[in-house]
Order: sequence, then C-alpha cells, then structure tokens
Amino acid sequence: MEPISYRNNARISPEQLADVFRRSGIRRPIEDLPRMAAMLAHANLLVTAWDGERLIGVARALTDFSYCCYLSDLAVDLQYQKGGIGRTLVNQVREAIGEKSVLLLLAAPEAMQYYPKIGFESVPNGWIIKRTA
Repeated sequence: MEPISYRNNARISPEQLADVFRRSGIRRPIEDLPRMAAMLAHANLLVTAWDGERLIGVARALTDFSYCCYLSDLAVDLQYQKGGIGRTLVNQVREAIGEKSVLLLLAAPEAMQYYPKIGFESVPNGWIIKRTA
C-alpha cells in the first residue's frame, strides 16, 4: 500500500472535484460542473490528497498569502476519514500561507466538533487560527 501523497496546486478536473465532494459527504453543487470549474479556476490555493492516482481529499482556499486565508472547502473521502488526512491538508494550507496569515472558515453544523481537534479556535460565527507574527 502506497502512502498518501499531497500536492499543492495540482490541476484537477471539475469531475474529480465533484467526485471527491460526493465521496466525502460535503454538500456542494456537485451536479453543476461549470460551477465546479469556476470554483477551481478562482481558488488560488488548492491542496490535494492522493492514494496513488486517486484523489481522496481536497482543501480549497482563497488567500492573499500575507494577511488572511479563507478555507472554503475541506473534504476527505469517507473511506479515508479519521486517518489524519484532513489535519494534514489544513497543515499544508497553513504552511503555504505562512504564519502572518489568519486561517478562517465557516463550518457546517455536522463538522463543528471536528475543527477544534485540529487547532481551530471558536469565534462567534466561524473558526480561526490566529496569526503568530
């Protein structure tokens, strides 16, 4: 069995994005492939997790790489959840944006218990990892 590999800004298709969303259980407009394409085209940070050549996880973000980063999607195939892949995807995003950037997201109600486990701090309307510099 190959170890899980991670790639920054790998080109993936709208179909691959929709498929990993479907397999993760995240609610996104997966039947709207033009919208999936736009989501990929306009995100400026994409970290992906792979089992061989199979896409199994994605962290899609919008950032200025200097002050803030919005993590708009964090999705891991249900068969691979609880193995640290989501945490690693978030850590890869944090590494890419640097310690001067705040990382924030809005959590789905069913994910509210997950984010504190991987270092996010609760704020009234979302989750945040504060800048360290």
